[in-house]
Order: sequence, then C-alpha cells, then structure tokens
Amino acid sequence: MSETFAAVHVGSYELTMKIYEISKKNGLKSLDHIRHRIDLGTETYATGAISTDHVVELTKLLNEFTDIMRSYGVTSMQAYGTSALRETHNISIILSLLEQRCGMKIGILSNSEQRFLDYKSIALHSQTFMKLIDKPTAIVDIGGGSIQVSLFDKDKLVTTQNLKIGALRLQHTLRTLSASKDRLPILISELVDSQLKVLSKFYLNDRTYQNLIIIDDYVSPMLQKVASEGFENGFLTIEDFEKTLKEIGDISNERISKKFGISLENVALFYTTGLLISRITKMLHTKLLWSPGVTLCDGMAYEFAEKKKYIPITHDFEADILACASSISQRYGGSKSRAKTLESLAMPIFDKTKKLHGLGKRQRLLLQLATILHDCGKYISLINMGDCSYNIIMSTEIIGLSHREREIVANVVRFNHEPFAYFEDESIYYANVTKEDYLVISKLTAILRLANALDRTHQQKFKDVSVVLKDDLIITVDTTSDITIERGLFDNRAGFFEEILGVRPLIRQKRSF
Repeated sequence: MSETFAAVHVGSYELTMKIYEISKKNGLKSLDHIRHRIDLGTETYATGAISTDHVVELTKLLNEFTDIMRSYGVTSMQAYGTSALRETHNISIILSLLEQRCGMKIGILSNSEQRFLDYKSIALHSQTFMKLIDKPTAIVDIGGGSIQVSLFDKDKLVTTQNLKIGALRLQHTLRTLSASKDRLPILISELVDSQLKVLSKFYLNDRTYQNLIIIDDYVSPMLQKVASEGFENGFLTIEDFEKTLKEIGDISNERISKKFGISLENVALFYTTGLLISRITKMLHTKLLWSPGVTLCDGMAYEFAEKKKYIPITHDFEADILACASSISQRYGGSKSRAKTLESLAMPIFDKTKKLHGLGKRQRLLLQLATILHDCGKYISLINMGDCSYNIIMSTEIIGLSHREREIVANVVRFNHEPFAYFEDESIYYANVTKEDYLVISKLTAILRLANALDRTHQQKFKDVSVVLKDDLIITVDTTSDITIERGLFDNRAGFFEEILGVRPLIRQKRSF
C-alpha cells in the first residue's frame, strides 16, 4: 500500500512543490520537484504587504500546481507559508483570497514550527545525522528572513536561537547600500557579527562546534555537487569552502552561474549566503560542512509519513523539545530536581484522568514542558513569578512548538502561581487565546496546581506516588515524613481541580519502613 503526497512551500523567494510516493516498503520516494521564482520576501520585508500583482501571480502558479497534483493522482497534500507570508499584515485576507481562487488551504508556520520541520527533514539521512550530532554539531537553517542556529552536544539539543539575518533580508539591505561585489565580505561581516557575538557570548560558553549542517535554498545545491577529498558529496572542509568562496568573489556572475549550475538571478543570493555561512563557521570554529540537500517540503513529507506510520521513528524529536525547555529553565536558574519531582507527580495524574479531561499526547507534552518551566520567572521576581514566567516563555523560542502552544504552556505556568482568570470575565490574559485553548489551559493548570501542592515544601518527601480514579481521585503517597503542610495546601488546591475536572482529589498516606 502506498500514498502519493504533495508538499507545497510558499517561501520568501520561490514557490516550491515536491511530490512523493510513500510506502512502508520503500519509505519516501521523490517523484517530482517543481520550483518557480516569486520574490515575495523583498516586498514583504520592506512594506509588510503583498501586492495585487503578486497575489495574481501566486494564484496562477498554485492553480498550475493543483493540475500537476491531479496528474500524479495525489491523495494527500499540505501547503505552508513561511516568513514572507508570516510578516504580511493582511495575511488573513490573502489566505482567504488564495483559498477561494485555488481551492488550496495554506497554513502559516511559526518560526519554531518551520525550523522543526527543516530539522526533521534531516532525519531522511538518519545514519549520517546521528553520527554527526554525537559530537558538538550546529545546524544552521538559512531562510529568506532569518536564520536558526541549533546547537547539539552528545546527541542532545543544547539551545536553538533565531536571528533576523536571513539571506533575502541581507540582500535587500546590501542593495540599498549599492555596494560593489568586492565590498560584500566586509559589509556582511559588519551586518551580522554583532548578532553572532551575542549568540557566542550567551550560548557557546567557549565550546567549539566542529560540524556544521547547512539547510538552505541557495548554497546547498552547489554543496551537493562537490566534496572534499575522502568525503562523499555534500561534505566540504572549511578550507575547501573558503577557497571556493574566494573563487566566487573573484569571477563574474555569468561565470559563477555557468560553473556552479545556478541561475543568473540567484547568483547574488548564492554569494551572500556563502559569506554568511563563512562568518558563522568562524564563530563556531567549524572544521566540516555538510549539506544534506533537504528542503522544508522533505520535512513536511517526513512528518506525514511518520504520523501515518509509513516510516520508523529514527530520532526522538519530542526529547529535543523537552531539552530545549530544560535549557531555558537552566538559563533562568530553574530547579532541575524540583522540575523532576513535579513531573513525576503531574504525569500520573494526567494519565489516570484521561477520560475526565479528554486531552491527548500533544497536551501531555505541554504539561511536561510546564513542569520544567514552572519556576523560570523567579530569575526576575519572586513576587511576580507567574507573570515573569509567562513573559520569559513567550519571549523565548521553543523549537517544535507553535505560538499557540507556547501561549498554552506560558498561561499554565502563570496560573500555577497567580489567581486563575476565567474566560467569561474577558481577562486581558486571553486576548490571543481561543475558548478551546482556554479549556486546555484550565485542565492543565488544575493538574499542575495539584502536583505543586503535593510538593509545596520543595523537599521531595515522597518515595512513590500512585493515582487511582474511582468515585474520587485517590492519590496515595509513600512517605514517613510529616506532610501536614502538603495535606493543608492539597485540600486548598483540590477545590479548583474538582471544579475543572469534576472529581474530588483525596490524599492518602502510606508509610513504608
């Protein structure tokens, strides 16, 4: 059994569609790759809008894509827009027009969702990927509007940061400066080094990242055709990369186009991106570049195949989301032992009350993230810990989470410390929250508050906790310690839990000697 899947990406500089045949036997097999240049990014980054001419052109191209899908007998498809659409102020109107004229619904990816899909696309080369990230490795995902730098050490995601120095945005700035080609290395250095120095100061901690994985649309096609001695195509030592970059700087655009098989109109972006990569390698002290030659469309196809169980899971991406949250908690002085205790209390309560709250695996992950980030706000204020935690979480990228999911986690953490606000009271806290998400927030808050009450003294008194749902929710704790405070605060929080989930929690003490 197989499916034909189409992935459509409305990017900053071009419209792309890839069509795949997906099956358990053969995994993902690419059937076609169609690309059309349409420079939405330059317009959007400069004006915040997409012109009528571009909407008309986009409509025409999307209708052509639909015809191609039909010819392949596509059974499933997904279309996403990224920064060029994301930064358009009237995006809802644009998307409505496109859906009406093309019958294609286009989702808008948040930056963290986009980068997570790009990151997932590398899993198509799982063996090489896993081998590289066993050592200090950086993934640099270069888009039109921004770049994402994700740092791995011993197979774990250390941090991920977004910088607004994307290739198209840089190119637009350079164009306004009317800079000659020989001035570009110096100008790009001045434009990007200040941001890279901040990244280095706060997140590198004197570590070097010898491997650099490049995801982009401009340099990767060239890297895929070359290799340093002793390596497969796509691998280039920094010495060889710098030699190639110098050669590109010394010859005409026409010769670059011919030699590297790049369209003449893309040469400027190609060189700009190369210079940007060069500055990043110097910051990281990189020795080896690898371009897997993947695209956002590959990530979309991988995620579809993964959900439909056509391909085995080769990497624990959920663990990377949790690692990212742990990194944030550590940065703001969060207690790792306290977070582990909260998690060990909250997750059994969630699991045993599934038929009451009706939430799924994704919401369970959000609760887990809330336990990790529960006290990050204390770094700023012990008195206003709830609001400060909310602001830290909303201001920090968590790769793999949408803006909406981050809002849920941030509110759950806030209401673990602050009085709960009800949707019907039209609280300012819910200005960007739907009623559906409010209900998720209320249920997760009830669970986190109950778990918090069980360890209010932060002394981790319980050796073991069991949860049983009968007429009441019976929570049995195994301890010989005095739990007078926990009992008192538990009863306090039990009322809110009962209000939200409709069952009274009771605490029972079991004494093991």
